Amino acid sequence: MSLTAPPGAAGPVPPAAEVTVAHPLASSERTPWALLLRKPTFIAGGAILLFWVVCAVAGSAIAPHSPFAQQLLDTNAPPSAAHWFGTDQLGRDVLSRVIAGARDILLIAVAATVLGTLLGTALGLVMGYLGGVIDILVGRVVEAVLALPVVIVAFLFIVALGPSTGTLIVVVGFVFTPLIARTVRSAVLVESQLDYLSSARLAGEKPARIMAAEIFPNVLPAVLVEFTVRLGYAVFAVATLSFLGFGVQPPTPDWGSDIAANYGVLPAGYWWETLFPALAIASLVVAVNLVTDAIEQVLSS
Repeated sequence: MSLTAPPGAAGPVPPAAEVTVAHPLASSERTPWALLLRKPTFIAGGAILLFWVVCAVAGSAIAPHSPFAQQLLDTNAPPSAAHWFGTDQLGRDVLSRVIAGARDILLIAVAATVLGTLLGTALGLVMGYLGGVIDILVGRVVEAVLALPVVIVAFLFIVALGPSTGTLIVVVGFVFTPLIARTVRSAVLVESQLDYLSSARLAGEKPARIMAAEIFPNVLPAVLVEFTVRLGYAVFAVATLSFLGFGVQPPTPDWGSDIAANYGVLPAGYWWETLFPALAIASLVVAVNLVTDAIEQVLSS
C-alpha cells in the first residue's frame, strides 16, 4: 500500500521514524554484579566461602561438640556416627575443631589482606603518580623487601614481636604491601598518560586530591583483583605459620596447628586427624581462587 500526499502537499509522506525503547533490565543485566552471578566459578567459590564464613561466625552454635572437650577414653577414634570426622590424640572431636578453626584463619587472613592492600595501594599511588626521586627511593625499598624470602621475613617479625593474632596480621600484611604496591604502580603509570590527569593539573587540583579522586577510582578494578588474589595467599600463609608453630597457639582450634599436632600419627593409620583440616585449608584457598578468576574475567571483559 503506497502513501500518497494530501492535496496541496509537495510529495509523498515519509514513513514514521521507528523509536527504539531500551528494555529497563537490559542495562542492569550488564552490571558487573549481574555478570558475576552468571559465572559458575563465582557461584561455586562464593558458596564455599559463605559456608566457612558461617562456620567462623556461628562455629560454637553449629559444632556438634565442644572443640576443647577431651574424651581420653575415646582417643584416635575413626570417623563414626558419633564423631563424623573422628577424634584426635586427646579425644577432641575433629569436626568441631575444623568448624571452630575457620574463625581465626579467616579473621587473620582478611585483616592482613586489608592492611596490605591499604598500604600497598597508597604506596603504589605515590610511586606511580609522583615518580622521580620518590619512585626511585620507595621502589628500591620495595625491591629489597621482595628480594627476601617471605618465610624468613615472617620469622624475623614473629620472633621479635612474639606469636599472636596481631603479629600475624601485621606480618602477613607487611609481606603483601610491596607486592600490591608494584601492581598498583603499574596501573597508575598507565593512567598517568591519559588526558584527564592533564586537565586536573591545569585546573589546579592538588596531587593528593588527584590521586584519591581521579586516579584511584580508575585503578580500583586492579586493586580489587589484587585483594582477592592476596586473600588466597594469606589463608595459605597463616596456615603455614601455624603449622610451623608461629601462628595461632594451642589449644585454640586452628587448621594449621592441628595438622602439626597430629602429623606424627599418620604412620599409625590415623589419617583423619590431618586430612580434614588439610581439606578445609584447600577448599578455602580454592574457593578464593575461583572467586578471583570470576572477578578478573568480568572486569577484563
